[in-house]
Amino acid sequence: MTTAVVVDETTTTPVTTRPRAAARPIPLTRLVAVELRKMFDTRSGFWLMASIVITSVLATAALIAFADDAELTYDNFAAAIGAPMTIILPMIGILAVTSEWTQRSGLTTFTLVPRRGRVLGAKLLSAVTVGVVSMLVAVVVGAVGTLVGSAVTGLDPVWNSSPGEFVHIVLASVLLMLLGFTLGVLIRNSAGAIVAYFVYTLALPPLLGLLASYQEWFRDLQPWVDFQFAQTPLYNGALSTAQWQHLGTASVLWLVLPLTVGLVLVRRAEVK
Repeated sequence: MTTAVVVDETTTTPVTTRPRAAARPIPLTRLVAVELRKMFDTRSGFWLMASIVITSVLATAALIAFADDAELTYDNFAAAIGAPMTIILPMIGILAVTSEWTQRSGLTTFTLVPRRGRVLGAKLLSAVTVGVVSMLVAVVVGAVGTLVGSAVTGLDPVWNSSPGEFVHIVLASVLLMLLGFTLGVLIRNSAGAIVAYFVYTLALPPLLGLLASYQEWFRDLQPWVDFQFAQTPLYNGALSTAQWQHLGTASVLWLVLPLTVGLVLVRRAEVK
């Protein structure tokens, strides 16, 4: 490292100046912490996160109040809690990305961290973290519901869910969140990405199922290209080798390729 010598014209005395130290890049852990905090900063973000706990408690209470005594098992509590998660978690993944454009904070964010890929990576890690923690919260609420249900009915609690099944459910939830994140990166508009997700979940499966019913060539192809169809075995227990292959291929088609295209578009898009 060299030093620069500057001559002071008033005193003709050389003045030695030290070179400015190169700025260190912001650590990824700090970016993830910032993105996690941004998820809770706004009123809508706070209530979206709170809805995870609220819907879990409501689903548990509804099952205790209306289900038969024999149905108050841990597996049923987990299924009841998981139903609203399939909607909430993808919304978190979508809003984690689109908030930079809809709230017009992207210019500030990408000025402070010009490498957009690092920002999106931090958003992805924070969204996955929220998804995993949400499932852990669901496990606790489901366990409490099972104990309360057994106390109300006077029956022994039924723990009919294994750790392997829980891991599969967490994986399915993370994949749904990643799908929401991918739509957010591709569309970069909250309303548009949310509509696209509901079209994917509500309109596309019946159409693909109808096509598989009437076209034999697509019946064999459906497990490889229908992402929801390939995810279904995750909720039913252990997967065979072929089912893992179906899930991997469908994930590449619905997650990896669209996310790659979205990242290229984000890096080239003008931020206003």
